[in-house]
Amino acid sequence: MLSADDRRWPGWAEALLVAAVGVLAVQNAYVGAGATLWGPDTAVAAVGSLSLAVRYRVPLVTVVVTVCAAVVVGALLPLLVMLFYLASRGWRALGCACAVVALAGNWFAQPEQLLWSTRAYGPVLPFALVMVLGLWADSRRRLEASLTAQVEHLRVERELRAKQARLSERARIAAEMHDVLAHRLSLLALHAGALQRRAATLPEPVADRLALLRTTSTEALGDLRDVLGVLRDPDHPELQGQRVPGLRELPALFDEARAAGQEIDAVVEGAAGPLPASHRLAVHRLVQEALTNARKHAPGAPVRVVVRYGPPASSVEVHNRAGDPPSAAGGPPVSSGYGLVGLAERVTALGGRLDYGPSGGGGWNIAADIPVSTVEEHLAPGAA
Repeated sequence: MLSADDRRWPGWAEALLVAAVGVLAVQNAYVGAGATLWGPDTAVAAVGSLSLAVRYRVPLVTVVVTVCAAVVVGALLPLLVMLFYLASRGWRALGCACAVVALAGNWFAQPEQLLWSTRAYGPVLPFALVMVLGLWADSRRRLEASLTAQVEHLRVERELRAKQARLSERARIAAEMHDVLAHRLSLLALHAGALQRRAATLPEPVADRLALLRTTSTEALGDLRDVLGVLRDPDHPELQGQRVPGLRELPALFDEARAAGQEIDAVVEGAAGPLPASHRLAVHRLVQEALTNARKHAPGAPVRVVVRYGPPASSVEVHNRAGDPPSAAGGPPVSSGYGLVGLAERVTALGGRLDYGPSGGGGWNIAADIPVSTVEEHLAPGAA
């Protein structure tokens, strides 16, 4: 889009203006030359009119040509159009100088074709009227530019206010999460530690579950602390380089699931270290969500996990067979219903694809492919 200083008329309007000015200027030169159509006077008037077509690109050339045409043959209309253009662009001094040079030059060069002698309204009125109109157009152009700048300033200010509102809301959410979740997790870790002190008097499975419960609650507190820090100030320099919340090695995740009673056949190929944190976190969340769903909805069923790290892409496949129905003592499985939906959004943001659904025999299958080369193209910094 052209700026206010470079804004032009439409092409058809420019052509119509040049044609109209050319016809009138050539007609005046034709009459002044004694009804001679193919003569130097009409040629000069035509060239002066045609030069208006390039006044936006080379205005100085148009100024010289129109002034010369006014001096030599008294071509007034091309000069008036050029004076309007100069005044509308703020070149008042140049416009006045052109009018003075044209009047003075025509007086000495062509006394019989004076710019003012045959006009009852005098020599100054046409130039003054055109200059006034040009100055009005210049004022209007400057006003539009000022209003455009104000609108842009208001837009930037609105975005800054919206960003500040988001940061304030994040801080409020972080405070609420700290007040609610941190207290309960700390209480859970405290009681689990108290019970773990009497592990010697408890059955071994119960003691193992207590150790797992304390470890999980302690790690959850660390994850919560990291999440709260990101919510409070995601761009703070001290947070750059912090560990990604909840990002652990997959073998540790498998050991934790096996300790909870799951039968897992896991295959991990490739190195995860060189990959971006967002990529590794997506793989980790996929495996974690798949194991959690299998533990909820198919307890006792063996689970096969195959993870292959890229490049060019990382793939995750998790399959579980049909398991036993949940026991009545355990109650129905608790599910938010949005785990896989959120994972699909995460994988899509990384440029990958996630497929999940029932498989033959009452089992469930999850498969995902996440390209490595397009991770930074699809995920903005800090989106993980």
